Amino acid sequence: MRRLIQCVRADVDDLTDEDQKQIQDAVALVRRSRQTVTLGMPRVAALPDLRPERPTA
Repeated sequence: MRRLIQCVRADVDDLTDEDQKQIQDAVALVRRSRQTVTLGMPRVAALPDLRPERPTA
């Protein structure tokens, strides 16, 4: 994995400044969208209390 990252970084260094800027913009966009999208487990609604003998708070 480290070798792959090194190869990609070396290849990015060979790109023009404009191409590097486009990649940076794309990475920023993906990072922003990942902050707003939940990819984890779906949320479950609260279940009703199945023990009616419990006092309510």
